Amino acid sequence: MADRASITAELPEDSGWRRSRGEPPLVDVFRTVRVTDQGSLFRRAMAFVGPGFLVAVGYMDPGNWATSIAGGAQFGYALLTVALMSNIMAIILQSLCARLAIGSGRDLAQACRDAFPRPVAWILWLFAEIAIIATDIAEVVGTAIGLNLLFGIPLELGVIITALDVFLILWLQRLGFRWIEAFIITLLGVIFVCFLLQIAMADPDWGQVIRGFAPTVEIVKNPAMLYLALGIIGATVMPHNLYLHSGIVQTRAYGDSLPEKRQALRFATWDSTTALMFALLINASILILAAATFHASGQTTVAEIGEAHSMLAPLVGSLLAPKLFAIALLCCGLNSTVTATMAGQIVMEGFLDIRLPAWARRLITRVVAIIPAAAVTLYYGAEGTGMLLILSQVVLAFQLPFAIIPLVMFTRDRAKMGAFTAPGWLTVLAALIAAIIICLNVKLLWDLATG
Repeated sequence: MADRASITAELPEDSGWRRSRGEPPLVDVFRTVRVTDQGSLFRRAMAFVGPGFLVAVGYMDPGNWATSIAGGAQFGYALLTVALMSNIMAIILQSLCARLAIGSGRDLAQACRDAFPRPVAWILWLFAEIAIIATDIAEVVGTAIGLNLLFGIPLELGVIITALDVFLILWLQRLGFRWIEAFIITLLGVIFVCFLLQIAMADPDWGQVIRGFAPTVEIVKNPAMLYLALGIIGATVMPHNLYLHSGIVQTRAYGDSLPEKRQALRFATWDSTTALMFALLINASILILAAATFHASGQTTVAEIGEAHSMLAPLVGSLLAPKLFAIALLCCGLNSTVTATMAGQIVMEGFLDIRLPAWARRLITRVVAIIPAAAVTLYYGAEGTGMLLILSQVVLAFQLPFAIIPLVMFTRDRAKMGAFTAPGWLTVLAALIAAIIICLNVKLLWDLATG
């Protein structure tokens, strides 16, 4: 790997930006994953597999579980179409993140720093940092609940244990960024197998499952169903994923020529699209499991993760089902805390352009994020976890426009993106999606404010 000074020197200032890009994102792993231009198309594409799966983790984090469980319990399979729609939105926005990274050589945080006046950039950094903390609260609480359900560890102690994941990241990254990706993908495989077995035990009505993916006007007509649909969409696209993807795509040594960058963009988009379709399978599995067990038995008020865990065994008729549920939740929480920590590092480095050792940057990021979660959980105990999850979603809803709008602005700007400027149809579609998500989150904020 090139040293820090040479990497920075290799990145000249682009005429469309107010400032030069400075140090690249995640400098200790920047372009460390070798990309070959030899061999079959499949072999070349495989070199880009990984970042998309790290991003996909954020679309199935513990913060999404309660919404999917409630949706399946109340309305059966009807909201599967909403999960599909929100996944399509995510695919389009994440493709813009890859385009920004490869076309400009910047992650979203760096782009904001280099494009906007310093006061604006500092405000955006503050909002992004608050969003990272809110994201980490949901991940930490989810992991702590998983430890509690599986091993009986008190939530307060579980929150502290999750802080150790920063050392796991440091150890894996010393081995290479591919090891982090392998760790994440392995846990995703465990989650998928757990839900596959649980669904097999629940034996859902597959005809209704298929019909659940078809759009229905009932979602709009039924206020309660619409509210949960808004929750599913609003909790799916999260700000930290936009920063994360635009940073980790640049771990690939894809070259600097126009053909090499075009190929990198194509393969990176394939990677994120495939990974997000995998995330859809898991999110749909949560909803299908809730529909096949709780809704089918008339338990339509189930919404809490702990409640769902305790009711699975008698409804499915197997003591293995709740164990698999807890294992999947724990793996999901571990994955989410790892990727959220990396996103926090990208945000801090990108906005502030700080130069600290890798271990110091990660430790600072983790401490900033975990202290609020630990403090509130220790103060309120188990009763405060629900409040924490709700608060985290509200904060994320508030911050989301400050990440999506700059992303769409940058990728449509030919002076900044050159040959990688997003085509007009993609910009219009992304802007429409951004407007929908922002409106839904504003409605969520309004509903919460008015009780």
